[in-house]
Amino acid sequence: MTDRNPTAREGHGLGYGGVPPEDDQGRFAPPAPRLGGKGHSDGRWPRWLRRGPMEMVATVLIALGVVMLMQPFAIALFTYSFIVTLVGTVMFIVVSHFPE
Repeated sequence: MTDRNPTAREGHGLGYGGVPPEDDQGRFAPPAPRLGGKGHSDGRWPRWLRRGPMEMVATVLIALGVVMLMQPFAIALFTYSFIVTLVGTVMFIVVSHFPE
């Protein structure tokens, strides 16, 4: 008992749950690459379905919806302005996961 440090606790140096830190990593395979993630712009998707053109369409829809909301001329345009803005916003969120 004289060889041990009296202030050291039992299990000192072990990782979470008593597992050594070097054994705590690398147990699972890395996640599969997602479609549209970095490094996947190898031409599998059509050019018009890539992030750039589709984000532009979504941005135009959002702007069109805001213009429809603020115009004072046609009640039908005002009626559908929220739907157009909402579709553009949801489209932008979805398209932001597409490959570049």
